[in-house]
Amino acid sequence: MLMDKICLALTIVGALNWGSIGLFKFDIVSWIFGGQGSLWARIVYTLVGLAGIWCVSLLFRNTEDIEERTHM
Repeated sequence: MLMDKICLALTIVGALNWGSIGLFKFDIVSWIFGGQGSLWARIVYTLVGLAGIWCVSLLFRNTEDIEERTHM
């Protein structure tokens, strides 16, 4: 459950970054971390990508089973 929330937050960060690139040609992550090639920016890009892959699993989960497990 915590992992889902972390991955969703990272995916939202990635979506907002891509939105700013599309609308304003401005890469927020690159700006914050000192360029696209910096180690920290590459780590953030990698984490966002992994979070996106994790979020694919949310599409195939049975939400009724998850709700039952959290209410036990």
